[in-house]
Amino acid sequence: MPTIPFTGNYEDLSTDRGYQFKFYCEKCSNGYMSTFKTSKIGALGSAARVAGGLLGGVFGRVADSAYEVQRAVGGPAHDSALKEAVTEIAPIFKQCTRCGNWVCEPICWNKKAGLCESCAPDMDEEMAAAQAEAAREQIQEKARTVDWTKQRDVKTVTGAVCKECGAKTQGGKFCPECGAPAATKRGCAQCGHEAEGAPKFCPECGQKY
Repeated sequence: MPTIPFTGNYEDLSTDRGYQFKFYCEKCSNGYMSTFKTSKIGALGSAARVAGGLLGGVFGRVADSAYEVQRAVGGPAHDSALKEAVTEIAPIFKQCTRCGNWVCEPICWNKKAGLCESCAPDMDEEMAAAQAEAAREQIQEKARTVDWTKQRDVKTVTGAVCKECGAKTQGGKFCPECGAPAATKRGCAQCGHEAEGAPKFCPECGQKY
C-alpha cells in the first residue's frame, strides 16, 4: 500500500484485541475515531488464554504462544491497520497550504478561501463575534452612566454579612434575617461621639471604650 500523507496528531487506541485510532484536528482538537478492526491473532490468543485459565496445562502454553505470535507480527499488522484508518478518516481532514496544519473540514476549513480558518477566518463568524463583542462593550459603557449606588449609604461602614447571624445584609441598614443593625456604632461615654465599626479608643477624645 502506498504511503498516505496525513496528520501525525493521533492517538493509538489499539489493544491485543484489535486496532483503533483517533485523529485530532490541529485547530479545534476535535477527535475522529476510526472503525475498530479486530486482530485475528489477538482474538485467538484471548480465546486460548480463557481456555488455559479453565483447563490449564497445554492450553495455557498455547495462549502464551499465541501472545508471542501476536507480538511478533504486531508491527506489520499494526502498520496495515493504521494505513486503513488513515484511508477511512483522511477525507474528513484538509491540509492548509499556508500553515501546513491538518484541520477538520466540517468545523475548521474555509471552503471559499481554500485555507484553514486560522489563516482565513470565516467572515460570517468574525462578523457575529465582532457584533457580540461590540454589544458587550456598549452594555458596559451604558452601565457606567447609571448611578447604581444612589440607594446605598456608602458613607457608613457596613459588612457584607450580619455580625449576629451571618446572613447577607444585601446593602440594607438592618439584617433581613434577624433585624440586627448592619452598621456597628460605638458611643463614647466621655464625649458622646459615635464611631463606626468597633474601635478600641474614641477617635475624638481618645477615651478607651
